[in-house]
Amino acid sequence: MQRTYHCWESPALGRPMELLVFGHAGAPVIVFPTSRGRFFEYEDRAMVATLGHHIEQGWIQLYCVDSVDAESWYCGWIHPRDRLRRHDQYEHYILDEVLPFIHHQNPNPFIMVHGCSFGATHAMLFGLRHPTRFSRVLAFSGLMDIRSFMDGYHDQEVYFHNPVEFIGGLQPGEYADALRRLDIIMAIGRDDELAPSNAALSEALWRKGIWHAMRWWDGWAHDWPYWQQMIRIYINGAD
Repeated sequence: MQRTYHCWESPALGRPMELLVFGHAGAPVIVFPTSRGRFFEYEDRAMVATLGHHIEQGWIQLYCVDSVDAESWYCGWIHPRDRLRRHDQYEHYILDEVLPFIHHQNPNPFIMVHGCSFGATHAMLFGLRHPTRFSRVLAFSGLMDIRSFMDGYHDQEVYFHNPVEFIGGLQPGEYADALRRLDIIMAIGRDDELAPSNAALSEALWRKGIWHAMRWWDGWAHDWPYWQQMIRIYINGAD
């Protein structure tokens, strides 16, 4: 399996950012780590090995990115609006640096965003906020209502970074049409404490006529062995 390491000084973030690429061809998959996780987590947790056949066959190519969660969502000592500002800089890093890097490496236009736990929150945010840039969202055991990170603070920017809210208020138009073309797959355990936010987002999506797959797993299902099973099932789309 081809494995390459890359690092550059990010103009958007003002610091070095690292990533790992697995595979030589196929649909690119941007993989976000779990809460405050690192770019090597997906490999360390045997998720890359789980997808080994797909990667070696050239069906998919993984781009495992780093996070700045400790400087944004999880940075409790700064104002919530500043947490969002740092996340927006991370968003620019992904859109303006990682995506062009992918396009240079791989011409396949079918780009997926994927993550587990808080990585799923990232994947869903990128997919829903930029549906013309991505083709599929694979979100496992993620939080879909970010207000708990805002310490009671709320403004228009919080609204547009919160999937449950901005999908609930979605108006007809080109953006809504683009969302309807996005392939969205969510999977989570019924007993996961994050399950209600997934149910709320699913309901909001259905109300707006946005097809998606909401897959409920028995029990808690919030751990790597479950996510290994999920990715094997859903990497090719909803069953």
